[in-house]
Amino acid sequence: MPSATAVRQASAVRTPIGGGPASGSLFLLLIAVCTAVTAANIYLAAPLLPLIAQDFGTTPAAVAWTASVAQLGYAAGLLFFAPLGDRVDRRRLVAWLSVATTAALLLAAVAPGIAALAVAVFFAAAATVVPQLLVPLVAARAPADRRARHVAAVVAGLFTGIVAARVLGGLVGQGFGWRWVFAGSAVLTLALGLATALVLPAERRVRRGGLFSGPAELPGLLRRSPELWRACLRQAGMFGAWSALWTSLSLLLTGPGYGLSTATAGLFGLFGLTASAVAPPAGGLVDRFGAARVVGTAYALAAVAVPLFWLGGHVLPALFAAAIAIHAALVASHVANQTLALTTTSTPATANTAYVVSGFAGGALASAAAGPAFGHWGWAGVCAVAGLWLVLGWAGTAGGRGRR
Repeated sequence: MPSATAVRQASAVRTPIGGGPASGSLFLLLIAVCTAVTAANIYLAAPLLPLIAQDFGTTPAAVAWTASVAQLGYAAGLLFFAPLGDRVDRRRLVAWLSVATTAALLLAAVAPGIAALAVAVFFAAAATVVPQLLVPLVAARAPADRRARHVAAVVAGLFTGIVAARVLGGLVGQGFGWRWVFAGSAVLTLALGLATALVLPAERRVRRGGLFSGPAELPGLLRRSPELWRACLRQAGMFGAWSALWTSLSLLLTGPGYGLSTATAGLFGLFGLTASAVAPPAGGLVDRFGAARVVGTAYALAAVAVPLFWLGGHVLPALFAAAIAIHAALVASHVANQTLALTTTSTPATANTAYVVSGFAGGALASAAAGPAFGHWGWAGVCAVAGLWLVLGWAGTAGGRGRR
């Protein structure tokens, strides 16, 4: 295991080309837009499930597992690729991952069956880890008293991408077919990924250990940092609750209860813009009051959102309120927990990997459980899964106090 000094040396970066600050407004804007486009790739399948099922001659519930495959693929990509941010030049890594993601999305667009689609979605999600390579860079170069605000700017881009995946995915899928959604996302991913790679600051790495030794370092890192461990568990519970509800929502809205079209159901994702609006003030609250207090408030809000979602199975206004509440809770929790994860160790990229893998693993498992729950018990079963994940996330961290 390398010493902390060696790791810090390996993580050192040179001044950006041209002498401009890498944390400037235009730089942050480009990173946020790139994050939005790449994050959308993880959620492309969710609003398209009814169309995919119709194309392959099966039921939406039978293809719902492809949404969890995407999240599992993202978790796998984070595990192996995101720690490379501490070891190699991000410019080349972002470029190559953007090309790989584009290729996988194009394969998804021409997939002849559900199995082939699932494989392509898995690899597309695994390669689309660019946002989590950029967040540690932003956090490292931000002023200490504004770090959470800078992280929040990138998080706002991430959730904007999630909203775009649902809204634009549903509209384009309804108008042109689900395959064109994957093809269009491939073009955007390549353009934004390469543009971002071109403007990233040059980095000189002094690598210690193997290129893919990051995953092996994670258990020790979590043992040495209770703060990181708590952030991981908290976000796994919160993200799992959100994923169970949000990835299953199209099944409810297009089902017999509401009978909406895929395009109309996709417009429901506009409520996700709550996340983009909440991110900047959430960053300010973390900088002022600390991560622990913000996360506790977010969990309380999510606990209110779950019964509202249950009521929303029959009352549409309740579903509106629930969507706003769960997005506000998720993004506030995410800004707080990720800021803590990025600042609690001397290896931010590896710590960020542990944090985001935990979150997406929790989300993938909850999504996988939500599909059968919907098939057996309907929307109430999905809400029960979400509630269970919140309980597990909070109970797993209730015994310790964070320093921040």
